[in-house]
Formats: sequence, structure tokens, C-alpha cells
Amino acid sequence: MFSRKLKPIFVQNKYLVRLGPQRDGGYIIDKRIINKIDYIITCGLSDDWDFEKNFLKLNKKTKVLAFDHTVNLSFWKKRLTKDLIHFFLLKKLSIWKIINIFKYFDYLSFFGQKNQHMELKVGRKNIKNKEINIKNIINHKKNILLKVDIEGGEYEILKDIKFYSKRINCLIIEFHDIKKNLKKIYNFIDNIKYLKSIHIHGNNINKLDKNGYPYAIEITFINVKRIKYEKKSNYKNYPIEGLDFPSVKRNDDVNINFI
Repeated sequence: MFSRKLKPIFVQNKYLVRLGPQRDGGYIIDKRIINKIDYIITCGLSDDWDFEKNFLKLNKKTKVLAFDHTVNLSFWKKRLTKDLIHFFLLKKLSIWKIINIFKYFDYLSFFGQKNQHMELKVGRKNIKNKEINIKNIINHKKNILLKVDIEGGEYEILKDIKFYSKRINCLIIEFHDIKKNLKKIYNFIDNIKYLKSIHIHGNNINKLDKNGYPYAIEITFINVKRIKYEKKSNYKNYPIEGLDFPSVKRNDDVNINFI
């Protein structure tokens, strides 16, 4: 059970759209914000930029800036080796899985010109060639979609996100270690003036913990200065059928309840 602080404001489903895959890496946003975005700042990339690719099909003027210190040449070598072993062991027989073996070439294509990937950790500090903070990432940029999935590191940068929230039109953030950090999450939501939650989804990669909390929760926030919303009670159930999908198919999707 979560506090009602986490309950999204009411948004008609006709305005909601899923970008990215129907699994982990897909997120719900308000389609009316798409043409109000100049930059997608992706904190945490791994080998999935389908969300960004889908977004750019709808707004070609947007530039993607991705930050992930773990995605380097060694990362791709290990991934290719693993994929080839699985292929020869007949574990990758679907067309999608076979094509995905060559993901590195899609990476080179997508991040080759306008879009950029920097091999930097996102954190509180600014260390040359190692770490960068939100202040230096955002700098003078405006009309930002900030996407954060950095495996627990999100709590280090919440203060900076709050400070720059006026420039962020859309925030998609994945919160990990829920029970341990619940107060930090509630405090963040209480203190962001411009950003309001419009969607929430539980990540089902692992089963619920002993307290009934999922492995992580994914929340989409929209800057209410950029889009006006109706002041109506929200009686939706989460997940939303037709929009939300399990992060992994092997486990049931997570029902989000509020008190």
C-alpha cells in the first residue's frame, strides 16, 4: 500500500501514449507534451533506447543526450559474446532476438550524429571524464524530458531535479529499494512545485518484497505550467489495461494500491 501522495492526477486516457517496448523500458507519457520537448536527457542507457527512437519519430527536432558510464566497448564485447553463445545453444531463435544480437550497430547509428551518448556516471559530483551532475547536464537547456533509471542512484540527484524542475517539462523516473527510501520519495513529491505525477507503474522484474512493495516503481511527471489538467478525482486502477505491460512476462504485473 502506498500513500495517496503517489496517486497520479486525473488524465484522460486518450491523452496517454506508451513509447518504447511492451516490456521493461516502455513508459507512459502525455502525448500533448511531445512537441514541447527540445531535449531528452537519458540518465541510464544500457542497451535500450527504443523509447527515445519512438519519441523522435513523433518529434524529429528533439535531441537525445544519454549518460551511462557502464556502456562502453567492453560492455558491447561481453554482450555480443553472450548473445552468440545463446544463439549457438539455440536460445535465440525468434527474429527479434536474432536481430538484437547486432544491437551495437543500431547504437552506432542512433548516437552517431545529432544524438550523443557520454560515458559518464550521473551523480552529485562533477569529475572530468568520470561523473557529471544534473546542474552541468542541464546548464542553460530548457523544455527537457528527463528520464532517470540509474539503479538506486536516483536518490542522490533528487535535490538537483527539484531545483531545475521549472525547466523540466516531463520527468520519467524509476525509484528502487522502495521500502528503504519511501520517505525520500514522498518528500520529493511534496516539494516539487511544477511537476505532478500523471502515471505510475510497478516494475515486476522481482516478486514483491515481504512488505508488499515491488522491485521498483516507474513514475511519469508532467510540468503543469505546460499542460493544464482537469481537477477531477482519479479512480483509475494501475496498471492500465492496454497501456501498461509487465516489465518481464514471467511474473504477474504489479497492482498499485493507495490508502
